[in-house]
This record gives sequence, C-alpha cells and structure tokens, in this order.
Amino acid sequence: MTPTRPLAALTMLVLAGCAAGPQFKAPTIALPASYVGGSARTVGDVSTQMWWRDYRDPMLDGLTARGLAQNLSIRTALERVVQAEATLRTTGAASLIGGGVSASATRGTNLTGGVSNTDKASFSPSLVLDLFGGAAQAREQALAQLQAARLDVGTARLTFLSSLVSNYINARYYQNAAAITRATIASRRQTLRIVHAQLDAGTATELDVAQADAALAQSRATLPALENGYDGAVYALATLLAEPAGPLLKQFSRGGAQPAPRTHAAPGVPADLLRNRPDVRSAERSYAAAIAAVGVADAARLPQISLTGTITTASTQSWGFGASLLAPILNQPALAAAAAAKLSAARQAELAWKSTVLSAVQNVQAAQSSYIRAGQSVARARDAVRAFQKVVSLSRQTYQAGTTTLIDLLTNERSLASAQLSLASAQQSRAAGWAQLQIAVGRGWRIAAPAANGPAGTIKTRAKDGTRPGSAD
Repeated sequence: MTPTRPLAALTMLVLAGCAAGPQFKAPTIALPASYVGGSARTVGDVSTQMWWRDYRDPMLDGLTARGLAQNLSIRTALERVVQAEATLRTTGAASLIGGGVSASATRGTNLTGGVSNTDKASFSPSLVLDLFGGAAQAREQALAQLQAARLDVGTARLTFLSSLVSNYINARYYQNAAAITRATIASRRQTLRIVHAQLDAGTATELDVAQADAALAQSRATLPALENGYDGAVYALATLLAEPAGPLLKQFSRGGAQPAPRTHAAPGVPADLLRNRPDVRSAERSYAAAIAAVGVADAARLPQISLTGTITTASTQSWGFGASLLAPILNQPALAAAAAAKLSAARQAELAWKSTVLSAVQNVQAAQSSYIRAGQSVARARDAVRAFQKVVSLSRQTYQAGTTTLIDLLTNERSLASAQLSLASAQQSRAAGWAQLQIAVGRGWRIAAPAANGPAGTIKTRAKDGTRPGSAD
C-alpha cells in the first residue's frame, strides 16, 4: 500500500461524518393571542369532531357518510398517499445497493470437432457509500412528502365537507324559498278571487283586477329561478357523491327544514391552527421536503465512492472486488446552480407555509364574523316576518270590509313575501357561515370512510394523518 492510500482513506472517514445541506428547523410565525372579539382559550385537537351532526339532520349525516367513502377527490388524494409510500421505498438503502445475477448456457463444437457445453454464472453486487448523507436526505425528502400527502387527504376531506354541506344548505334554501313563493302565489290567487267577487258586486274595478293579476304573474315569474337553483345544488351533491342525481332528487322531494346549527363551537386561538389545519401542517412538511432536497443537491456536488465486486463461475471460478471514486469537477457550475435553485425553492416553501398560516387565520376570522352577523340577520328577519304576517291579515280583513285599498293589500303581501324570503336567506347564510367556521378551524379532517359492515351513517376516524389505525407516520 502506498503512503497516499491511508491518507485518502482517513480523509474519506473524516468527510463521512459531514452531512451535506442545511438541517430542518420547524418554521415559526408571530400570531395574535386571540381572534378579534374572541377569547384566548385554546380548543385542543378538533380533527375528529363530527361538527355536521350539530345540524341534527339525518339526511345530511347519511350523505356525509357516503361521500367520505365515495368522493373522487378524496379517493385521488388517498391514491397519492399510495404513490408517496412507493416512492419512499425506493430511497435509503434501496437506492444505494445494486447489481444482479446473470447466467448463460451454450452448446457448440470445439477445436477438435467435438461438442461441448459451457455454463457460466456471474454475481455482480455494488454498493454506493452515502458519505455525505445524500441518500439519507433523499429518504427524508420522500418521508416528508409522504407525510404531506397524508395530510392532503385531510385537506381533501375538508374541501369535500365544505362543498357537500354548502350545497345541501343551498338545496334546502331553494326548496324552502320555492315553497314560500308557492304559498305567495296561492295567497295572491285568493286575493284575485276576492277582487273578482268585488267586481261582480260592483265594489271593485277592472283596474283592481288587472293589478291583482299582475301581482300573481310577478310571483309566478320568480319560481323557475328558485327551482333551477334547487336543481343545480342537488346535481352538485350528486357529483360530490359520485352518484346519479335521480335518486337524490327523489330523496329531497320528501322535504326537510333548512339546516340550523344547534351549538356554538368556539374557534379557539390562532395558534391552534398550526395543529388543527391539515393544509398548514402539509405546507410545513413540504418545507421540510424542500430543505431535504437542498441536502440532496449539495451531496451531488461531492465525491462518491462505489464498492463493486464480481463472482464468476464457469470452467474456472474467478472473483474481483474493488472501489471506485467519482468526483464531479467539470460540471460543478451546473451542480452549484441546481443547489442554489433548491435553496430558493426551500425559501419559497417557507414563505408558502407562512402564507398558508395567515390565510387560515383570515379564514377563521371572516367565517366567525359572517356567522355572527348572519345570526343577527336571522333574529331581525323573524321579527319582520311576524310583523308583516299581522299586517297582511289585518289588510285582507279591512280590504274585504272596504276600508283598505287593493294597492295597500298587494303592497303588504309583497312585503310579507320579501320578508319570508329574507328570513330563508339569512338562515342559509347563518348555516353556511357556521359550516365555514368549522372548516376554517380544522374540525373533522381525520374522519374517514364508513366502518366496514357498520350501520348506515357510521363514521370512523383515522389514527394518524389519514393513515390506518396503528400505522406509523
């Protein structure tokens, strides 16, 4: 052994203790102690709370259970987890070991004209030494990407729940608004009959009849738009469930009240979002993957040692074993540029995480404000409906007695119909605002598909970030 070989070996051993690339540190961001108008009380882990059950609507519960199992976006997100798991298995030791076995058998004539058989087998293993942690960093990157994919399943569930509940609320709103309009049409038909009777008695004019008829036509004209909105909401639900719309329309035709939340779920504090929002946690894992990618790029700029060997069995046996060193020199500028690009991508991933956090805080704040304001609108709209119901009842009596004009009666009927529709709209906004607040807080993203062979509407939770119970992160 020449004097330079021990020195080279020692140098490699020293370098082996050096890992390329920066080490990941969890990102931080300054957050307020509470939301505007909120308390500083944390809510803990809310990821398994089935908040939609607070509407106490069995049909909505059933649709949610079916959709969590059938929704194509959720199933696609789950398939991405399978892909990420497969990618992870290609990293680490699996990426460092190579080689294989080859065998051959030949039959032919030899120099003396005789027939000879030649069998040959060869085993050629190879191992790349992960001196600077490039393979380890690649595994860290794949693991972080897998964790992000699992969390993305939770985001897909929240997106599905948001769309499902929103369209269900809209369908019931349009259904109720159409029922109110039909009741208004019936009321104006009654008014028209009264006017015709008074015309026959000589106490009303043709103008009165025309005005009553115009009011009836106006009410009829608003009905198709409401029915179209109802159909569109049900069609959207069918798409979310990956089911035909016909049976769902039949199920909705049985009627049902507009959903209304029965409880008040606190939003907690902004810091809770770091734990409860899957998109925030996924963005943090994506940042970790980007940091690991920097290490992979840095390791690619450093020397690489490969151990290779060959064992051959034929008429005679032979073997060989050795090491090779590859030091990238001429392509250093390109490798340095690639590493700089990965570093910039990591900085962007950190900024993306911060942006996701701030957007989450805004989502909660806006949803909370919307829910509170909608609740105030519901209370005032109810007062208006009660007031106009009394006004219309008195107007009809006084009109029949001849002490109120037809215009007054029609105006009051129109005001009542408008107040009833406003109440339905306020109830829709309040129910939707409450749902968006639960989504914004991060409630329910660990809820998985219905349990096998369980009762209808049964839901089970996931153990860890969308994985099977008992599985590792």
